[in-house]
Amino acid sequence: MQVILLEKVQNLGDIGDKVDVKSGFARNFLLPQKKAVTANVANSAKFEQMRAELEKKAGEQLATAQSRAEAIAKLSVTVAAQTAEEGKLYGSVGPREIAEGFTQAGEEISKHEVVMSEGPIRMIGEHEVKLQLHSDVTIPVKITVVAEE
Repeated sequence: MQVILLEKVQNLGDIGDKVDVKSGFARNFLLPQKKAVTANVANSAKFEQMRAELEKKAGEQLATAQSRAEAIAKLSVTVAAQTAEEGKLYGSVGPREIAEGFTQAGEEISKHEVVMSEGPIRMIGEHEVKLQLHSDVTIPVKITVVAEE
C-alpha cells in the first residue's frame, strides 16, 4: 500500500514522502494516528496545499523537543527499589519507573519516550538509558538506582 507521510516517521521517511508499506501497518498505525494518508490524486493535491503548514508544525515540534532535551540533560534522577543483600533488585526498574522519576524531578516524560535497549534494570547503581523525545532528538541520561529504605 502506498501512503503519503504527514510527519517524519523514524526508519520510514520524512514529510511528503510517498512510501510503500504493508497494508496492516498503514491501517493499524499510520492512518489512525494521522501520520499518513493513502496516496491518491485527491490526497496528493490536498497534501500540497497543507505542506507549508505541516512543515512549520514539524519545525515547532523539533524545537520543543530540543528545548526539553536541554532541560532534561540538567536533571539527575534517582529511583528507589527493593533489593536483596547482593545489590540485585527483587523486581526491575522499567520505563514507567524512570518516567515517574523524571516527573518527580520536574520534567514531564512519557514512558513511551524511554528507550531501554538492554532491557529493564535489575541491579543497583548508575545506568544509562536513552530518551527519544522526537524522531530526531534522542539523548542519553544517567539513572541511579538505590536500595529502598
